[in-house]
Amino acid sequence: MDLIKGYNPGRSRIFIHHKNENLFHFPMVCNQCENAYCLTVCPAGAILRNKDGIVLIDHDKCIGCGLCAEYCPIKAVIIDPDTRKAVKCELCQGNPLCVEACPTGALELVHKRKNQ
Repeated sequence: MDLIKGYNPGRSRIFIHHKNENLFHFPMVCNQCENAYCLTVCPAGAILRNKDGIVLIDHDKCIGCGLCAEYCPIKAVIIDPDTRKAVKCELCQGNPLCVEACPTGALELVHKRKNQ
């Protein structure tokens, strides 16, 4: 798979939050919350959790109201400026391409243990 060819930073679902006049930069990615507020507040029922526990957005059902983005405690959900639909990291359905493409190995998918 040619990951570099498909690279588009504007489509990334790892968001960078800037604090203190750009002195600090924090990567933010969906935590796949156990009690996901985004899922609860969605009036269209467009947000669901799959059998693997990944919180997904059905873009055909999403009405772009922004409630999910507003209620996300870490601001990992945004409204895409082009599609006007909610977007977030969905872990590429269990095989995150960012992890595969990271040239330094700085990214990894860590599975939460049951007792955490």
